[in-house]
Amino acid sequence: MKFELKTENENYSKSFSQFFGIVFILTLIINLCYVSLKLEIISRNYEIDYYCRLLSVEKSKPHFKKLSRLSDLKSKQQIWEFCREVIK
Repeated sequence: MKFELKTENENYSKSFSQFFGIVFILTLIINLCYVSLKLEIISRNYEIDYYCRLLSVEKSKPHFKKLSRLSDLKSKQQIWEFCREVIK
């Protein structure tokens, strides 16, 4: 006849490993959200630069609309001044 006695150490180590697993996953999710927000800002800046350069070559209404949407500027004069600052 065998007699085994379970200790509480297994339960504590299991609880700690679950806790650290959850903390690791939450940290990973937060970091991925941070990276995605930074990539959004970077891509927006490149898109503004691209459309400002296009606007300096070809003055078309779709370019003004896209720049207006990206920069929250409404008048063409404001967009022109904004693009002059961006291109410098």
